[in-house]
Amino acid sequence: MKASDDTAAVITGRCYCGATTISATQAPQAIAYCHCSDCRRVTGAPVAAFAAFDETAVTFSPDEGRKVVANPGVTRTFCSACGSPLTGRYDYLPGQVYIAVGILDQANDLAPQFHGHESQRLTWLHIDDDLERFATTSRSRLADAAK
Repeated sequence: MKASDDTAAVITGRCYCGATTISATQAPQAIAYCHCSDCRRVTGAPVAAFAAFDETAVTFSPDEGRKVVANPGVTRTFCSACGSPLTGRYDYLPGQVYIAVGILDQANDLAPQFHGHESQRLTWLHIDDDLERFATTSRSRLADAAK
C-alpha cells in the first residue's frame, strides 16, 4: 500500500488492549520514521514510525482517548483503558493526525518513506536504506504531503 493511494482499502488498527479501534477511509498522506527524543519517549522505541492521515478520514471508537499536552503545540492521545499511544497532532501541521504504524493492522504494508530528526538518531541504531533523511524536522515534507 502506498501513501496517498486513495483507492486503498480501509486501514484499521487498535490499541494494545483492543478497547480503542481506529479506522481510516484513505491511505496515509505520508509515512515516516522519527528519531526525535519526544517520539522515542512516547513510543518507548528506539525510533518511531508513524503514518500521517487527513484527520477527516480517521475515526476512533469509542473515542480518541485521553489527551496529553506535554509540549506547546503538540497534543498526543492515549487509550483510556491501557495507555497505548494512539495519535499525535501538531499545531504546525493542521488537518493531519499521526498514528504509530505499529498499532495499524496493515503495518507490514506501510513502509516509511523518509527519516525525520536524523541528527537525534541513537548512535547505535543503523537503518540501512536509501530513504531521504532530514537532520531536523521533516515538517515541510509532511505539510506538502497534505496538499
